[in-house]
Amino acid sequence: MKNKKVLFLVQAAVIAAIYVVLTYFISAFDLASGAIQVRISEALCILPFFTPAAVPGLFLGCLISNLITGCVIWDVVFGSLATLLGALGTWLLTGRAGKVPSDRKAKKQLTPLPPARKWLAPLPPILANTLIVPFILCYAYQFPGSVPYFMLTVGIGEIISCGILGLILLNVLSRYRKYIF
Repeated sequence: MKNKKVLFLVQAAVIAAIYVVLTYFISAFDLASGAIQVRISEALCILPFFTPAAVPGLFLGCLISNLITGCVIWDVVFGSLATLLGALGTWLLTGRAGKVPSDRKAKKQLTPLPPARKWLAPLPPILANTLIVPFILCYAYQFPGSVPYFMLTVGIGEIISCGILGLILLNVLSRYRKYIF
């Protein structure tokens, strides 16, 4: 039981670290902030499809990223909560929440998922960020524009990062899931 906790913590920490590095890297090109945000680190929001450790990992990664890139406090709090909600939604979408396999045989029974769920994995983070981040941009940063305009621009960025890049990542990781997760 102790090894499972350690594995969970290590996976969460690695995911958080990768999220921070990717966000910091892309912010150098000014793509991770503003009206149209293409945070390539948001592609990682499909990881709860594979492991529940991704949920706290993504939340902490987003929280740390928002802190070190100089976001206002409302963005740190609510932007990180948007990522948390999206990650939780993806995890719940797998249908595995609350099902902890006790042995290898049970774990193999949980592994296959209907193919349609794979295509839905990026949907919760896209929706969470599209609904929450525009209010941050409008009221915390006071960018010129309206909430519906920012919903459109943030939604486009999320579709690029979570929808396109996330699904590419999901398909690549699906081949190696038994070695990684």
